[in-house]
Amino acid sequence: MAGRPRVGYLGPEGTFSEEALLASASADTVEPVPLATIYDTVVALRRGEVEWSVVPIENSLEGSISVTLDLLAEEASDVEIVGEALLRVRHSLIAAEALALEEIDTVLTHPQVPGQCALFLRRELAHAQIVPASSTAEAVRTVARDRGSQPARRGRAALGTLLAASIYGGTVLREGVEDRDDNETRFVWLARAQGGAGGSELGAPPLRGVGAGEWKTSLVFWGPGAEHAGWLVRCLDEFARRDINLTKIESRPRPGRLGRYMFFADLNGRPADPEVADAITGVRALCEQVRVLGSYRAGADPQPRAG
Repeated sequence: MAGRPRVGYLGPEGTFSEEALLASASADTVEPVPLATIYDTVVALRRGEVEWSVVPIENSLEGSISVTLDLLAEEASDVEIVGEALLRVRHSLIAAEALALEEIDTVLTHPQVPGQCALFLRRELAHAQIVPASSTAEAVRTVARDRGSQPARRGRAALGTLLAASIYGGTVLREGVEDRDDNETRFVWLARAQGGAGGSELGAPPLRGVGAGEWKTSLVFWGPGAEHAGWLVRCLDEFARRDINLTKIESRPRPGRLGRYMFFADLNGRPADPEVADAITGVRALCEQVRVLGSYRAGADPQPRAG
């Protein structure tokens, strides 16, 4: 592994973040580095401990990953999005040993997961308590340790990946417990910003199929005009009248008093395109702050998983 660029991801081994990393870059081109939280993954990048980081940013059922958006908009303004990966997400119910569903009293998983498996949890495990874990793999690792524990601990299960069950010796009780078969999570590759000190010396990450997708750009903007009628419409009109398609728009609260929001937008194109550059300039004239979070190639649609 010596000499290969290090890539941080939400660990431990067996998370969807690791799957996204390995699905979008060949394992022999990078050294995956598991980290405890999404925050730690971004901090390791900012400190130069890894060359890139892979973090989840949006799920097709549960929406955006707020910690990722908030970090990109505020604390981690010195990193940028340089790539995208889409992963078909399939959740499994895993325990240390074979259990009947009625024996399960506790389900551990990442906080984003219960909403993706709400139907199964309501119909089959309504009696069980849902307990948050730092990641799906950590949840599986925790319950797998129940085997042979003293005193004996039965009744716990985890929602996680088949990969984690294989790594930590868990018993798969039920596969495919997500609400929809087309459940997908969008991950982004992050690098230290090229314009700042300590930017990546390696350039673009070694993604499979790079150059195949269309260019996308992610922005965040806010300003005092948000308190006046029509301000957001005027901002969006800068893109509409130049025929630039916005593929995503959403708001997040800004730190401080209620009613202060920042707006995240994804659009087709990149700042090197004259019409995109002009639109961004137009939005800057209306805002207190406009930041380009990154321009990158769109990730390929994930292939359906077997089973």
